[in-house]
Amino acid sequence: MSHYRGRFAPTPSGPLHFGSLVAALASYLDARRAGGEWLLRIEDIDPPRCPSGAADAILRQLEAFGLHWDGPVLWQHNRGDAYQAALERLTAQGLAYRCSCSRKQWRDFPIYPGWCRDGVREPDKPVAWRLRSDLGLRPVVWQDRLFGEQRLDPAELGDVVLKRKDGLWAYQLAVVVDDADQGISDVVRGFDLLDNTPWQRQLQHALGYPEPRYLHLPLITGEGGQKLSKQNLAPALPTDDAAVRPLLHAALVALDQAPPEALATAPVAEQLAWALEAWSVARLRPLAERPLTDTPG
Repeated sequence: MSHYRGRFAPTPSGPLHFGSLVAALASYLDARRAGGEWLLRIEDIDPPRCPSGAADAILRQLEAFGLHWDGPVLWQHNRGDAYQAALERLTAQGLAYRCSCSRKQWRDFPIYPGWCRDGVREPDKPVAWRLRSDLGLRPVVWQDRLFGEQRLDPAELGDVVLKRKDGLWAYQLAVVVDDADQGISDVVRGFDLLDNTPWQRQLQHALGYPEPRYLHLPLITGEGGQKLSKQNLAPALPTDDAAVRPLLHAALVALDQAPPEALATAPVAEQLAWALEAWSVARLRPLAERPLTDTPG
């Protein structure tokens, strides 16, 4: 992985918001500053959560902010065969198993207690597929580019679902397979996904995939300290140029890049040109979250 390949991988459960913009912008700048590629993947493996038109809205929003991706968009809904092949490899290694248990059954436990590891408890019920976190690589140790050395034992997090009872693929397996197939060298994403990394490193190790570098970004929070999200009704990003310019500047401020105040009204291309020259991970403050205080509108 000598060549930098980054990606932005939103779930089209709604339009992008300011927190999404910060993550997309950071991954874009990191890739372009390194002279690398920046790919776009639409993580639409959960159709009930993905309303019609949401993915197209995301593409328009990225283009409005000048965040143009390389190559074709990868759509996860087309990737079932690749995920199935990976699941079969894990099953052959004894690392994936069928599970009939419901969340209600193990609600008194902090994590799923592994009841189906040695055989399905209720074979007449629908089953999910889980990863045996106790048998894979552990502990998982990696160097985050912002938060430093991380050491976590996936067994303390539980046996994560790889394929759901309704037949839909789960995030952990899909993201690992897609990162490998796309040759992703660097993952830049929010701090809220840091504790997903141990499962993903376990899967990469079991499947013989390269391990990308990780940069987890401080979270942007709204009123009350909650993470900005679609669930918390964070406002959608605009696409009209007059509103885009100050928001792009605010995202650079949120990323601790200290853009000149005069840049807030500059055209998008001019702001991105400045940001590419100035981009430095060393400027990021390694805080788990920070309040949204400087965003206009």
